[in-house]
Amino acid sequence: MTTLPIRRSYTPVSLANVTIDDAFWSPRLEANRTQTIPIEYEQCRITGRIDALLLQWQPGQPIPHIFWDSDIAKWAEAASYSLTTHPDPALDAQLDEVIALLAGAQQPDGYLNSHYTAVEPENRWTNLRDNHELYCAGHLIEAGVAHFAATGKRTLLDVVSRYADYIATVFGREEGQKRGYPGHEEIELALVKLYRVTGERRYLELAAYFVDERGQQPHYFDQEAVARGDDPAAYHFKSYRYSQSHIPVREQREVVGHAVRAMYLYTAMADLAGELGDATLLEALEALWRHLCTRNLYITGGVGVSSANEGFTQDYDLPNLSAYAETCASIGLVFWMHRMLQLRCDGRYADVMERALYNGVISGVSLDGARFFYENPLASRGDHHRQAWFDCACCPPNIARLLASLGEYIYAANDDEIAVHLYIQGAASVTLGGQTVTLRQTTNYPWDGDVAVTLAMAQPARFGLRLRIPGWCRRAAVSINGEPVDMEGKLAQRYLTLVRTWQPGDRVTLAFAMPVEQVYAHPDVQQNVNCVALQRGPLIYCLEQVDHATPLHHLRLPAGAELTPRLAADLLGGVVVLDGEALAAETGDWANTLYRSAPPVLVPAPVQAIPYYAWDNRDPGAMCVWLPLAEMGGD
Repeated sequence: MTTLPIRRSYTPVSLANVTIDDAFWSPRLEANRTQTIPIEYEQCRITGRIDALLLQWQPGQPIPHIFWDSDIAKWAEAASYSLTTHPDPALDAQLDEVIALLAGAQQPDGYLNSHYTAVEPENRWTNLRDNHELYCAGHLIEAGVAHFAATGKRTLLDVVSRYADYIATVFGREEGQKRGYPGHEEIELALVKLYRVTGERRYLELAAYFVDERGQQPHYFDQEAVARGDDPAAYHFKSYRYSQSHIPVREQREVVGHAVRAMYLYTAMADLAGELGDATLLEALEALWRHLCTRNLYITGGVGVSSANEGFTQDYDLPNLSAYAETCASIGLVFWMHRMLQLRCDGRYADVMERALYNGVISGVSLDGARFFYENPLASRGDHHRQAWFDCACCPPNIARLLASLGEYIYAANDDEIAVHLYIQGAASVTLGGQTVTLRQTTNYPWDGDVAVTLAMAQPARFGLRLRIPGWCRRAAVSINGEPVDMEGKLAQRYLTLVRTWQPGDRVTLAFAMPVEQVYAHPDVQQNVNCVALQRGPLIYCLEQVDHATPLHHLRLPAGAELTPRLAADLLGGVVVLDGEALAAETGDWANTLYRSAPPVLVPAPVQAIPYYAWDNRDPGAMCVWLPLAEMGGD
């Protein structure tokens, strides 16, 4: 039996109570607010996504896509978060206009889907396996919750509540209901959000139904295929592992199938475990977490290796050049880890969340906020670039909503403690013991490991302050008001817990050693045998051809080579680069020779590594994360 707590132990400090004024994150958030969100609205407009809500489609015209509504919903969610932190009357009005279109597209029974209503109303709910109706509904629900939290307006919340009420009449185990569930998970976690904001338990019960019913026999996707005249054996992906519906969720122990779907499912499972006290869901989640993090997770926090299924293949299969690592999947991983932290304040989850945020997530958008990666490979020949938009545009609005809500991921609290998960300069206000406690972080993280947390409140207060000691950190020092803290007995699950009667103005300082580290992959990761990656703090580094006269594939890094961090204030918005010396294969003595018995001559060559998230923001060229070693082994 699991030893995990089976109730939600911590609540994230709300976005409205967190401010960020951070040298690393603030420029990214400003680009998201001023560039990404407006660009995404315009793309939704010019591509017909917004006009599709008018339900004026006629045969012969381009058909509104089956999941266009989800793109609009994610934009609306991102815009709502932006209004929370940066009130903007113009954006507020624009959002109201879109919400009015959504309300106008809602049918008398509560159904809301622009494609099915306008194009094929007779085919509602006939292909849950492939056609995303419930997925779109989930994103609309999340947008409604976010809009209500930001503005206090019920305009979209009432629309999505009506939709959820209608869905509850269609699906379930009662006579005349469909025993179905979504092919693409998303509505499950959205319904938990709707339950939390409305207090209506029927939404929680519907979320639990969708999770519990998944993978049960007889298999619903087989039944619906037969009902619409299809042969279940002709299913393109052959196995329901693709949608994590091959077996009931509590029996699942390995991450399989489509990576984004998996991350959303596991997020919902964690939500339900905390709300319902379900230890069996937690047991499955712990096994799934281990399987992902010990055999199937890229060093960048990327998730999913294959374009064929946008997901997983086999254990230790982590190709670099062909890595799929969809931006949405890393975002989903952040969602899942954040939910796990609410159940158990365990640094294992925070470490993975941080790894994904600083690497595999923000690599998905250019520094100016205008172009996007769908896939995030760990190597490139120079032909992989961010795009202005995609026909399947799930990633751009997904990253916009995560960045706009970043403040929710930094802190959490319960009745007795405040936890700091991420080190980002800014402040948070938390009510403890009837008074407001304000935490102010001062830091230049991730460029260095020094952090100061200053407390402000009207009166002294006794509570616990939980401070994460990152898993990448080998040596940390902590002091309170200049007095060193003995961490013996205070450190558990990678969090240092300081319990005392805090005085206004108390200051906690943390110093995390942040050397450059050479990281090796498990020997069964065949693609990285005798290779090394570079990490400093939470950041993974890469080489770009634009910084090197020598072709990257000629370079070999000596084991234990010394690399020196250096602030390059004028490069890529200001980054710490790693300077060092590698060895390069000489080609001058290979004239008219393709093969020979003597190995290449290796000569010194300078190298400069940049943070992985910042690649492909300059001249096109090759990139690599994993570097071949000049010799076997290491220290």
